[in-house]
Amino acid sequence: MSRKPRIAVIMDENTSSGGTLYETTKAYFVAVQRAGGLPFGIPYLAEMIEPVVEEFDGFVSVGGRIRFPRDWYVAGDESRYPSSERLEIEQALMRGFLERDKPVLGICNGMQMLACLHGARMVHEVRKTGPDILTHDDRTAMHSVEIVPGTMLSRILGTARLDVNSRHQEAVVAVSDRAVIAARADDGVIEAVEIPSRRFAIGVQWHPEAFATQDHPGNSLFSAFVQATQHRS
Repeated sequence: MSRKPRIAVIMDENTSSGGTLYETTKAYFVAVQRAGGLPFGIPYLAEMIEPVVEEFDGFVSVGGRIRFPRDWYVAGDESRYPSSERLEIEQALMRGFLERDKPVLGICNGMQMLACLHGARMVHEVRKTGPDILTHDDRTAMHSVEIVPGTMLSRILGTARLDVNSRHQEAVVAVSDRAVIAARADDGVIEAVEIPSRRFAIGVQWHPEAFATQDHPGNSLFSAFVQATQHRS
């Protein structure tokens, strides 16, 4: 029997309550397992970076609210989230998987990091960027996103539009020529990016793991991610 892909899932933490606990929804692990992978939670330990990058088949960067470097933001803006040990460890893990061309899936915070490691810029409060911006920071809110034709995400989802959840205050507002915008909300907010130089490096601003136990077209993203770990070129 072939070995199931081992997927490294960076843990989130309770940054709003002192950062004393790893605090990650089970949905990430359910989504990976249902897609055919074996998920493992990764803590913030520097000595684990090298063995995780070498021995695991794919990396999931989960949602969270941590302080990113100031130069990841547009001029005059910066994060007001708490600092976290997660930042340094996660950057090293993501860079390591990308350098080895192992699949990377970024979700919310993870999409933003993936984009910014490739020259993107962010804002801390997307609602302040324009009068017509939707409510994006609401756990009960859903909105539609338009998938950009011709992108890998478009091929994976097989649809031009998708209804997604919304749980973010920060947002990517500009990308470099090293990244491709793969989806936008109807208000123009960037909702997905991909890195064309990598075999599979996709980030989405929404939380697809929340639909893991439902019949939702977004579940194909986890399936494609796990499948990509099994097909090395």
